[in-house]
Amino acid sequence: VQLQASGGGLVQAGGSLRLSCTVSGSIFSSNVVAWYRQAPGKQRELVAAMVSSGSENYSDSVKGRFTISREYAKNIIYLQMNNLRPEDTAVYFCNVLEFLGSTSRSYWGQGTLVTVSS
Repeated sequence: VQLQASGGGLVQAGGSLRLSCTVSGSIFSSNVVAWYRQAPGKQRELVAAMVSSGSENYSDSVKGRFTISREYAKNIIYLQMNNLRPEDTAVYFCNVLEFLGSTSRSYWGQGTLVTVSS
């Protein structure tokens, strides 16, 4: 399984971006897809996650501004980011965590840089 993230770039505060993560290969039906980010000098943090059942979870800092979604037919995971703030500047990574019984595997994309100017 390989993940390819794209869609990052430079945007002004208040603007929007949509990140995409294309998943190559098949994953278990029980899974969690997620977006993380890592700002310079900071630890990687969870931004948004979606369980295969459909439930979503967001960090408090992005709740109401970001939306995670997935297009099953094309195996793509999206992160729609609205009303961006300078503090959203970071490298964004997509992640897939799959489960089968007692087995779990985690896959990461290469990261895409989002820069929000004030």
